[in-house]
Amino acid sequence: MIMGGGKVGSFLAETLEAKGHQVTVIERNRELCERIASRTSATVIEGDGCDLRFQEEAEVGRADVFAAVTGDDDDNLVACQLARTHFRVPRAVARVNNPKNERIFNRLGIDAISSTTVIAQLIEERTTVGDIITLHTLKKGKLAVVELDLPEDRCRSCEVPLRDLGLPRGCVLVSIIRGEEVIIPQGSSVLQPGDTVIAVTEPEKEADLKRILTG
Repeated sequence: MIMGGGKVGSFLAETLEAKGHQVTVIERNRELCERIASRTSATVIEGDGCDLRFQEEAEVGRADVFAAVTGDDDDNLVACQLARTHFRVPRAVARVNNPKNERIFNRLGIDAISSTTVIAQLIEERTTVGDIITLHTLKKGKLAVVELDLPEDRCRSCEVPLRDLGLPRGCVLVSIIRGEEVIIPQGSSVLQPGDTVIAVTEPEKEADLKRILTG
């Protein structure tokens, strides 16, 4: 169930439908409703998604997810609250245009998605600690998947079994890339100069990981 038939809502409807989902869109603008109806086979309801009548007409209670993606944070909040409290929709997702409103949405059990925050996270996830590249963050920033290239010469950790390296608690090596070969490491595995190491670590342990592996 999508509230909002603008660029975000129409693209979302097309994308989800292409993946096999049954989609219903609630949009107050008739022209946008007609455009979505011409591009998709989604059910389109012309009306205000913040109004109980139109959510009833759209049969919001049948939805697995209610996504409010209009350009108005207040409307998105009201619509999601109505879907959750009145129709007991299991999950509500909202587009948040002002990142300062994210906390309010989250406290009310609504998954808030701010493009500003997403862009900032993407930038941060590619930042480095020395030669460590953060590929992804997990568990709301409590874990990070990182990539580290070992030096070709004077590799401090090379030729030493992994079990003897003294890796910090909260840090696990998950793969070693050596040329075209991908190795799942064990305690007896030995790193070689030029290897690329993929690890899962607590963010505050990244500097210790770099120090141990590269000196």
